[in-house]
Amino acid sequence: MYVLGLLGSQRPDGVTAQTLKAVLKGAAKTAKVELINLNDYVILPDQPSQHNSDLDLIENKLLKADVWVLAAPTYLGGLSGVMKNFLDCMRNRIARFNAVGEAVPDRFKNKHYVTVTNCYVGSVENMVTGMTDAAFKTMDKFLTMGGLIKIREIVVTKTFGMSQLSAKKQSECERVGQKAVQRKERDDNTMKRYVELFLMIAVMALITMGIEAGIGQLIPLQNFWAYYGVFVIVFYVLLASILHFFTVVKHRRH
Repeated sequence: MYVLGLLGSQRPDGVTAQTLKAVLKGAAKTAKVELINLNDYVILPDQPSQHNSDLDLIENKLLKADVWVLAAPTYLGGLSGVMKNFLDCMRNRIARFNAVGEAVPDRFKNKHYVTVTNCYVGSVENMVTGMTDAAFKTMDKFLTMGGLIKIREIVVTKTFGMSQLSAKKQSECERVGQKAVQRKERDDNTMKRYVELFLMIAVMALITMGIEAGIGQLIPLQNFWAYYGVFVIVFYVLLASILHFFTVVKHRRH
């Protein structure tokens, strides 16, 4: 098992680098690990007649790696320029494109990845504003385009003035690294998703019935259609809220 870490930060010893090294430290207990600082390479877009040699080198390492760990801070509400430049230059290599320009997963399909970011704001503000969401979404879009499978996100908040990663976060990162190397070559979460869907619907139906019982104390719902209509409306609102959470506000924020 080979785990490759990509550091897209301005500082080689900052919080982002410490977080990435902690993940790799956990993985190193049972796997080969390597850290690449993107600042050490001249990463430029491919030209029609010439590939970028540094990008070739990194691409070869990515092909050999079983797990990728991408670490980059959140700057001004978005992904750091160092990592963004790498993703932009690598975009034509992460997948093959068909005749209409659709990305088709190819050489990197079914590899696994972990994403890491951090921000100055506290965990509560990050929970409310989603400061780190854009950074995660940018990395996710690139990686899933290549058919990679996500393992975990790690976020460190309130990093202004922070010089050392906390012992708690260090331990969390090492655990993530240990678990990352235990992933199967391919994931089949079909049964897990069905169970989650069943539990979600069961809980939503229970909450809906409870809310409807409360409404019935205020407004008589003796008519079948009145009872059915209220049930559908309440259930829809709950379903829409949950779907919004899992599709928009699902990233780790603390």
